[in-house]
Amino acid sequence: MLTKMIPELGHFALIIALLMALVQGVLPLAGAATRRPLWMAYARPMASGQFLFLLIAYACLTASYLLDDFSVANVANNSNSLLPWYYKASAVWGNHEGSVLLWSLILAAWTFAVGCFSRALPRDMLARVLGVMGLVSVGFLAFVLITSNPFERLLPNIPQDGADLNPLLQDFGLIVHPPMLYMGYVGFSVVFAFAIAALLGGRLDAAWTRWARPWTNIAWAFLTVGIALGSWWAYYELGWGGWWFWDPVENASLLPWLAGTALIHSLAVTEKRGAFKSWTVLLAITTFSLSLLGTFLVRSGVLTSVHAFANDPSRGLFILMLLGITVGLSLLIFALRAPRVGHQVGFGWLSRDALLLVNNIVLVIMTVTVLLGTVYPLLLDAMDLGKISVGPPYFNALFVPLTVLLCLFMGLGPLARWKQSGGRELLRRCWVAGLAALVIGAAAPLLYRGEWNLRVSLGLVVALWIVLPMARDLWDKSRGRLDGLKKRSLAYWGMTLGHLGMAVTIVGVTVVSNYAVERNVRMGVGDSAEVAGYTFTMTELTSRRGPNYLADGAVVEVRRGDSRRSFAMQPEKRVYIARGMPMTQVALRPGLFRDLYVAMGEELDGGASWAMRIQYKPFVRWLWLGALLMAAGGVLAVVDRRYRRTVTARDPERVASAVPREASA
Repeated sequence: MLTKMIPELGHFALIIALLMALVQGVLPLAGAATRRPLWMAYARPMASGQFLFLLIAYACLTASYLLDDFSVANVANNSNSLLPWYYKASAVWGNHEGSVLLWSLILAAWTFAVGCFSRALPRDMLARVLGVMGLVSVGFLAFVLITSNPFERLLPNIPQDGADLNPLLQDFGLIVHPPMLYMGYVGFSVVFAFAIAALLGGRLDAAWTRWARPWTNIAWAFLTVGIALGSWWAYYELGWGGWWFWDPVENASLLPWLAGTALIHSLAVTEKRGAFKSWTVLLAITTFSLSLLGTFLVRSGVLTSVHAFANDPSRGLFILMLLGITVGLSLLIFALRAPRVGHQVGFGWLSRDALLLVNNIVLVIMTVTVLLGTVYPLLLDAMDLGKISVGPPYFNALFVPLTVLLCLFMGLGPLARWKQSGGRELLRRCWVAGLAALVIGAAAPLLYRGEWNLRVSLGLVVALWIVLPMARDLWDKSRGRLDGLKKRSLAYWGMTLGHLGMAVTIVGVTVVSNYAVERNVRMGVGDSAEVAGYTFTMTELTSRRGPNYLADGAVVEVRRGDSRRSFAMQPEKRVYIARGMPMTQVALRPGLFRDLYVAMGEELDGGASWAMRIQYKPFVRWLWLGALLMAAGGVLAVVDRRYRRTVTARDPERVASAVPREASA
């Protein structure tokens, strides 16, 4: 009897969570405005209670999936009795209703974490931060309960079995990618809340940026890993071998990442120098607004994609209203308060301040470029002005040159001084690195492939230009001694690792884009094909039954050149029983410097042979390795003890002086 009541318990927990979020969003803000300590004191317990009840609701939905309760519409539409238990657990967020519930739970978790780890904040500041996050939670929980209830029942017509999870989502990628991406998306709500709280309190000093920076860094790190996981998932799951398609859903996650990258650097300047105050607040609002925009694009039904679960116009209208209210009120508060927070901090055009400002401008231009290419076709279609397709040619033509420009200033940044740098001094410190980058970048394609390639050379020069000046700066700071390296702070190493990750990703993008090899061939047992010095021979055709699918497979023996050693790769073509949907299961042979990729296409000659796609992907792993390095850099900056020192808002000078000089880059 109790198991039959699980959905009702989950629904009831959602309602209680909404009521607690409402109290959390109203009373603490009112208490901070009227200076009533009792009202402000509601913020932390309400945040904890909201998280607890959302956790209960989420656990109830998960239990409904694991127990195959097909009386719940969400379970019946997205699960099946044959589905393995780990896919049942991940199917909870493999649909619109469950994914929005996960979003709300993660938002509550971030709010709970702020309440737990920000006890040093002044009472009114913490009340405002948690109050703003509570209001955001109210919007999403109302969205869940009004338009996207995951506990809706199918009574009395309960199906005997479920429709099954989309076969594209029956993969490890679904288990790790959406939660990681949402952690990044929702994490930016924290810096948004800090920015609005600082505006409401009229205290845009260095203190709020110091409190907000760790939360921003960790959210950015989560989003970086989430985007990388999405790229990796698409690479091996879709069977095409691509790692980025400039799909609108992919762009929806890239937009807050670009704005968040600008925000991280702007926070550093505001904290260290007291400059860019208004710019930093505006970036905080923009970054979270772009996270909400991504939610609208994916959840509104305006896009047709495996990621876009919703198709109910009322849902899209609700999210659009939520987006409009959030952005509109935030910008109104900014317009009313920002003119009071001007700064008198000056700097020269060759200073680190100026270089970070230029990088911020370039990142914003890149964000606008992607935003325009993503949203403009949708606007034209919505207004019946025609349909246009904006694809890779547009994005590559604009994004690649902007990336080169961004990296040019990234290389100069570590060598420049705050406030003012001498032109001769900067030239003296960077000319050797620049010359070495040009020589090595130009020679590398000749050594690697025996022929020169302009695009590869340009990419390698850009990557080396990021790395070599950092090496020069590290040498200068340590004076070539090991004990000098040990004195560098974790925040400094985080900056270094983040920039290194960018360089590694650029190398991966450059090499795989120009040197990848692909062949589409017909293969039967005994047939061979040669690709990039490897010989692929089909030795066997197989058939098997999986837990919820039937699979035709092939055994492909791979040998390099004249080597006697070989290894087997086993691609499959699966048909999922419940939906009758075919899927390609790629065979991969990964490596640090190359991937071998074999995918089965269509059946030919009555099953005697198959269309096979064979690909050689050099340095493709460097794409995701670079992203992991960038994320690790963000985490290192968070764990630096000097960034977690207990400081009060009444002592902004101590806040700024507590930051290690080199870490503020």
